[in-house]
Amino acid sequence: MRRQVSLGLVLVGSLALLLGTNTASGQAVYGSIVGTVTDPQGNAVAGAKVTVTSLAKGIAEEVTTNETGAYTVIHLIPDSYKIHIEAAGFKAYDVASLLVQVDTAARVDIQLQVGEARESIEVSGEAVPQLQTDKSDVSTTFQARTIESVPIYNRNFTTFQLLSPGNQRMNGWNHAASENPQGSQQILTQGQHFAGTGFELDGTDNQDPILGIIVINPNLEAINEVKVTSQNYDAEFGKAIGIIMTTQTKSGTNEWHGSAFDFQRSNSNFARNPFTQASGIPSGNWNQFGGTLGGPIRKDKIFAFVDYQGQRSHIGGTGQERIPTSAELSGDFSDLAATAKIYDPFQTTDATHQTPVLVNGNPVFLPLAQRTQFPNNVIPASRLSPVALALLKDVNQVGTPTTTTNPNFFGSGTNVLDSDGFDVRSDYVATSKMQVFGRYSLQQFTRSGPGLFGTLAGGRAIPSDPSVGDFAGTSSVRNQSLATGFNYTLSSTLLTDFRFGYFRYRVHVTQGGFGTTPAQDAGAVGLNLSDKTYTSGMPYFASFFPNNTLFAFGYALGAQSEGHCNCPLTEQEYQYQFVNNWTKIKGNHQIKFGADLRRAHNLRVPSDAHRAGELQFTNDITEGPGGVGGIGFAGFLLATVSQFHRYVSNSTTATETQPRFFFYGQDTWRLTPKLSVNLGLRWEIYVPESAAGKEFGGWIDLGTGEVRVAGENGVNLRGNTDTSYKHFAPRVGVAYQLN
Repeated sequence: MRRQVSLGLVLVGSLALLLGTNTASGQAVYGSIVGTVTDPQGNAVAGAKVTVTSLAKGIAEEVTTNETGAYTVIHLIPDSYKIHIEAAGFKAYDVASLLVQVDTAARVDIQLQVGEARESIEVSGEAVPQLQTDKSDVSTTFQARTIESVPIYNRNFTTFQLLSPGNQRMNGWNHAASENPQGSQQILTQGQHFAGTGFELDGTDNQDPILGIIVINPNLEAINEVKVTSQNYDAEFGKAIGIIMTTQTKSGTNEWHGSAFDFQRSNSNFARNPFTQASGIPSGNWNQFGGTLGGPIRKDKIFAFVDYQGQRSHIGGTGQERIPTSAELSGDFSDLAATAKIYDPFQTTDATHQTPVLVNGNPVFLPLAQRTQFPNNVIPASRLSPVALALLKDVNQVGTPTTTTNPNFFGSGTNVLDSDGFDVRSDYVATSKMQVFGRYSLQQFTRSGPGLFGTLAGGRAIPSDPSVGDFAGTSSVRNQSLATGFNYTLSSTLLTDFRFGYFRYRVHVTQGGFGTTPAQDAGAVGLNLSDKTYTSGMPYFASFFPNNTLFAFGYALGAQSEGHCNCPLTEQEYQYQFVNNWTKIKGNHQIKFGADLRRAHNLRVPSDAHRAGELQFTNDITEGPGGVGGIGFAGFLLATVSQFHRYVSNSTTATETQPRFFFYGQDTWRLTPKLSVNLGLRWEIYVPESAAGKEFGGWIDLGTGEVRVAGENGVNLRGNTDTSYKHFAPRVGVAYQLN
C-alpha cells in the first residue's frame, strides 16, 4: 500500500509541475477550436473576444485571446459552429460555419482589419479547417453523412475500421456466431491482435473484456461521428495496442428532424451453386428497418434523440455430407473393400468373427499384426452395437442413400437472426457553465439454426449469411450500455468533465433438443447425466470414411464439427466506469489530467467441448497389419471409441471481479502557430482478478504447471498474485505545418 501511495504522489506531483507552465488536446467526447488573432501586420491581438455558437443548439461559448493572440475553445460537442471575433479598433470577423470533430482541434487563424466594430467581415459557407497542427495522432474520421451513405453489406458499423489504413480481416477464425450476433469483426490493425482494438461509445468503454469484441454495435443512423486513431493517441486513451475507435451518438437540435429506413434482400434472387447446393432452397429474406427522431424538449435548453433498428433475417440454405448408406448401416462395407478393408480389432473365438473373447466383461484388443479382415468386409449382425444403431435412428429419419459418393446427402433449413435495438439520448444546458448528457442503449438478439439432420440429431450447421456466420442451436443475447456525464467551467482557464459508464453483455446458448436425453434413451451410459441442463441433448459423434471423409452428428463447437455451438453457454459480464478529466489553460499550454476507474464482473460458463460428450471414431480402430485399411464408422458400429472429450466444471457461478485504475497527465504546448508538442504519461493499474469464493477459480503456475486453486493450500482469492504498479506509458508527439 505504501508503494502505491508513493507512486501516486509522484504522478500528482508531476501534474502539479505541469500546471506551473492554450491549445486543445483530444477528448473522448468533445472537440475544440483553436487559432491565433493578428492585425494586418501580423502582430498578435490580445484581449479579442471570441464567441463560438452551436448552429444546431444555439449554445454559446466565449473566450478572449492571450498576449500571443492565441485562443482556445474546448469541451465542444461535435457539431457545426459559427465564430464571431471582435476587438477594439478592428472590424468584427464572422465565420458562418465550422465543423468541429470529436477528439480533434479545428484551427481557425484570423487576421483582423482596422475599422469600426460595427463593420464586419464574414466568411460564408462551411469553413475548411487547416491541417491538424495541434495533435500528433494519426487518425481517420467519418462524419454522419458518410456513415449513412457508404454502401456496407449488412450495414455493420465495425466495417468502418476496415476503411482506415493498416487494417485487415483475420482469416481462418471467427467468434462463434451465437456469442457475437452483433457482428463484431475480427480485424487486425498494424499487425496487432483484434482484441487490441479499443471501442468507446460517448466516452465510455464499449469492449467486452473476455472476448475483446464490441458490445453495442451502433445503428448507423444514430452515429454522429467516428474517429479511428491508429497511432500516437493521447494519454487519455489506453488499454489498446492497435487502434482506438471513438464513436459519438447523435443528439437533438433546436429543430425536429426524423428519418425512416428499410433495407431488404431476398435469397430468391441469389444464384444457386449447383455443386454445393441442392435444389429447393427454402425461401428467405433479410430485412433491416427503423428510424430516428430528434429535437428540442425546450429550445436552447433540453434536447432529445431516439432511434430504433430492427432486423429480421430468415435465410434459407442447404448443406451436404457423406452419410452411411443403408448397406453400411447394416455393417456391410463390401463396396469399399477395394480401397478400405476393415479388420476386427478384437480377439474372437472363431474365424467368422461372430463371438469376441471377453475378459472381465471387456473384449480383448489385438495388435495390428494379429488382426484379420472381416469376411467380405462385412461386420456380422451379432457384432453391431445396439446402442450405436439406436443413436443412428434420429439420423436415419432424413433418409439413407444407396451411393457411397461424397457427398451423398443434401439437407436444407432456415437460419433465423432477429434483433431489436434502440438508443435514447438527452442533452441539457443546465447553465452557461454546465452541460449534461445521458444515453441508454439496448440491443437484443435471438438466433437459431438447424443442424443438417434436424433439431435433435444436429450435425453441421446449414450455411447461412456469411456476414453473421453459421450456427446450429439456439442463442439469446442481450447487450446494454449507459453513459452519462457533465462538463463544468470553473473559470475561463479551468474546466472539468465527469462521465459514468455501464455496460452489460449477456449470452445464453443452448443446443437443439435442450432438456432431452437421446443418448441415455439409446442406452449409452455416462453421456446424458442426471443434470438435464448442462449434459442434455445429443452428444457429438464423429466418425470417418476413407480419405478422412467426416460423418458427424450431434452438437459441438470446434471447426471440425462445423456446428459452431458452444453449448450450453452462460455468459454474463458487466462493468462500472467513472471518468474525471481536468483541463487547465495557461499561456500556450493546455494541461489535461484525469482518472478512469473501472470495476469489471465476469461470469463465463462455457462448453468448449460438449458437456454431454464428444466421441471420435477414427480409421485406426479397424486398421490391419501394417496400419492399412480401416473405416472409422465401422468402429462406431462396434462401439469402440478413439477419443472422448467433455467439458466439466465444478461450479456454474464462479464469477470474477477486477478493478482497473488508469491515471494520466498531458501537456499540449503550442510553441508557434505551426508547431505543437504533445507530452503525456499514462499509468495503468490492473488489480489481479478475484474469485467469488473458495474453489471458484484457479491460476496456472507457469513455473510448475500446477493450478493454484482459490482458497486451497494457502492460495487467496487473487491467486497470491501481486498488483504491479510499474505499467507506465509515456506519450511524445510533435506536429509541424510546413506550409
